[in-house]
Amino acid sequence: MKTPLFTNDAIVFGILMISLGFVFYTESKTSGFWHKFYKIVPGLFMAYFIPAIFTTLGVISPEWETTSTAGEVVKNKSQLYYVSSRFLLPAALVLMTLSIDLKAIFNLGSKALIMFFTGTVGIVIGGPIAILLISAVSPETVGGAGFDAVWRGLSTLAGSWIGGGANQTAMLEIYQYNPAKYGGMVFVDIVVANIWMAILLIGIGKKDKINKWLKADTSAIEDLKERVSNFTQSVKRTPTLTNFMIMLAIAFGTVGLGHLVGAYLSDVFSSLTANIESQTWRSIFSFLGSSFFWLISISTIVAVILSFTKAKNYEGAGASKIGSIFIYVLVATIGMKMDLTLIFENVNLIFIGLVWMSIHAGLLILVAKLIRAPYFFLAVASQANVGGAASAPIVAQAFHPSLATVGVLLAVFGYAIGTIGAIVCTILMEIASKV
Repeated sequence: MKTPLFTNDAIVFGILMISLGFVFYTESKTSGFWHKFYKIVPGLFMAYFIPAIFTTLGVISPEWETTSTAGEVVKNKSQLYYVSSRFLLPAALVLMTLSIDLKAIFNLGSKALIMFFTGTVGIVIGGPIAILLISAVSPETVGGAGFDAVWRGLSTLAGSWIGGGANQTAMLEIYQYNPAKYGGMVFVDIVVANIWMAILLIGIGKKDKINKWLKADTSAIEDLKERVSNFTQSVKRTPTLTNFMIMLAIAFGTVGLGHLVGAYLSDVFSSLTANIESQTWRSIFSFLGSSFFWLISISTIVAVILSFTKAKNYEGAGASKIGSIFIYVLVATIGMKMDLTLIFENVNLIFIGLVWMSIHAGLLILVAKLIRAPYFFLAVASQANVGGAASAPIVAQAFHPSLATVGVLLAVFGYAIGTIGAIVCTILMEIASKV
């Protein structure tokens, strides 16, 4: 929380854009060190990792504290992630969904859902297994009594890793974990989830080898990519300023509509859920009170509707490329949230998180091997659980812009089952902590 070197968001944004420019420039090299480097490390990972280095070195920071002249501690935060996730992300989803072929997405088959639920089960059973394993080595790490009980805190991780922020908040409300210690769980969430996302991004660079080992059938995915590529070629044209302005009007007009309707619907459903007598059921449906959930859902629905109109022809003018720019900016702001030194804070709790995530990953790999699911399904299904709507499209579009919608659809589904799955996981963790 120490004040970084730069606190002005305009300067910080400039640093992030220079980082992205550096990544794209070096990735474009066709020979030499950088050409060999990017054969191993994906550019998307570097777009995430370089801002994390700047945060770790204290150059920039997502949050920091200052002391006022009156001696009061003032909490400050950068607004770049908020702007990226609330403005650029939904706009990117619109632009990358305009040319979507729904029939081809449905042709991807049941493996996407199987892998998604496998990821959910991995989180549900991973928590209690991690507690059992860690308790054998360090019982005090998973101990605590009353509202300080570690299993109560871990329930918030379950909510976050199956659904998202709304589900995480719901679990905090249900199990009443000590607010003074909640920050430690947030650290674990940030560190472990970001480490796992980094591993998935690195894996994308080796997807062909991974798919060969999995003996995966990637024909449906390749068919979807080919359909979109062929369509893009058929409508390709030199974009004009008018084209760019209309595309931005479609994208951000939809974002504005998403915020307008999303705010209304979140208020309506918040009022409805508040009248539910059972606290458990009230929390289960709490995700409906999340304006972000409705923003992403509405933006995606509008984009799918537009894909049946002439608006889809704007793909030929570079709609998905503009969307990809927005996604990369979002990736940089997510990387900015990762302070690598946090790995050494709350080491024991982070170790629980790492064991937990390893079980999630191991189960995904096992099932992918058994059903011969492509690495794409493994990576996106995992992020739809662990990262939610903010990061699942990032991983999906790294394979191809046409696949971003798959990540969104799975992530939205994760919001719906997040609290229920987290409650089941928490019940098991409570039992495991008392064994």
